[in-house]
Amino acid sequence: MNLTHRVKAFQELTVDELYALLKLRSEVFVVEQNCVFLDQDDKDQKCRHLLLYSGDELVGYSRLVPAGLSYSEMAIGRVITSLSARGKGLGKVVMELSIDYCQKLFGVGDIRLGAQTYAKGFYASLGFLADGEVYDEDGIEHIEMLRKG
Repeated sequence: MNLTHRVKAFQELTVDELYALLKLRSEVFVVEQNCVFLDQDDKDQKCRHLLLYSGDELVGYSRLVPAGLSYSEMAIGRVITSLSARGKGLGKVVMELSIDYCQKLFGVGDIRLGAQTYAKGFYASLGFLADGEVYDEDGIEHIEMLRKG
């Protein structure tokens, strides 16, 4: 698998990159998870966007969130892999790149995320620890997790 990645500020995204990432987010978060919610939350414009490609196909994505926008710490959000790329370890690739770029872009420090509870073990394998109680977000159980910097 020939993987490449890009990390861009919102204003640097091409129209095609923006369309592809919004399409992938909708395919996973709205259609696959059968969750009606407004994905465009006015945070994208202040974030960096990590795009993982296999050839020309967008197969993974995450949103790198500066401290103070979602949480007091920097954060990683909207972590996804395409249905066609599942089971190939690409979620781990996306997260390892996301952690690395958060620290390069925002400085070494703690990183927070809101994990769907089924993925708690996956994030724990990357150094994130549960931090708080389970909560409902758009009908799906989540828990905040923190990775110490």
